[in-house]
Formats: sequence, structure tokens, C-alpha cells
Amino acid sequence: MVASPQSKYITPEEYLQLELESDVKHEYIDGYAYAMAGANDAHVTVSLNLATLLRSHVRGSGCRVFISDMKARIEKLNRYYYPDVMVTCDERDRENTKEKKFPCLIVEVLSDSTEAFDRGDKFADYQQLETLQEYVLINVKRPRVDCFRRNSEGLWVLQFYASGEKYFELQSINLEVEMSALYEDVLFS
Repeated sequence: MVASPQSKYITPEEYLQLELESDVKHEYIDGYAYAMAGANDAHVTVSLNLATLLRSHVRGSGCRVFISDMKARIEKLNRYYYPDVMVTCDERDRENTKEKKFPCLIVEVLSDSTEAFDRGDKFADYQQLETLQEYVLINVKRPRVDCFRRNSEGLWVLQFYASGEKYFELQSINLEVEMSALYEDVLFS
């Protein structure tokens, strides 16, 4: 996300109309639309690798996998974000084809310009989604996956997976993912 917003306050309805007409995607926070920057090779590759693995796993289950062109709507906060990858298994999300309100899993692939926001305010916002069970942050500078999981008390617990581990687990959809499959074709500097 770019640091400076569009110059004037707009309503959610105006934002949604802007998104229909714009060649650039925007995230919506507190009445302001923020233009999103493009991604690098590693970011796109990891996102695609994970989305492909998830789609294969949930096929036929009623769950759906969405990539960065689908908005996540946080109604309580009047916010719209474009997660890199999102999974919803909630029937209510079938009703709306332009946004999803009930995801169980959200994944953000980290970049230098978004990491602090993804770990901080965006994560705090996503926690308002009552159906969200896991929030995953994927590093593309080195093999590392941070899985934040909501426990039975409603607290978020971090489990991280690093380069020495063969798998990481996505409990929300009952899947073990090979680290090598996630990072296939990614070159670390």
C-alpha cells in the first residue's frame, strides 16, 4: 500500500465505484483510498504457488481460494483490503461476487514497503473478522512463514516456520504445505 491517500474523503459507495472504473487497485481505510503498488517476481511467485496448492486442497470442499484481485471487507471498521491470498468456507460469501466478509484464512506476502503495515495495523483490522482463524505472513527474502492462529480463548498465537523445516501447517483448512513447494522458483539473494 502506498503511504499517501487519495486527497479527499470518499464514501464506501464512491470507493466501490472508483474500483470499478480504475486501472489501479486501491485499499479503503477511514474514507480514503490508497493506491496499491505492483509486486516483484518473488512476491508474485510465492502468492501463485500458495494459491495453487490451496486450490488443489480445497477443491470440492465448498471452500474457495481468492488471490489479490478479491477484496476482503471488514464491516466493523468500514475497510476494504486486497489480501494476497484468502480462503473462505462460509456460504454467506457466495452471495457477493465483489468482496468477501467471512474468510477463515488470510495470507499476506511481505515486501519492504508493506511489512510494518501487514504486521501492525492491517493485522489488527483483520482481527475484527470473526470468522478469521489464521493470518499468515510469508517472507520472500528468506524462507520464513509466520502463522498467527486464533485460539479457543480468542487470543492470537504465533507459530513460525523457518528454513530448516520441511512443512508449515495451515490448521484453518487442515493442510500441511511443503516449504519447498511454497518457495519453488524463488531465488533468495
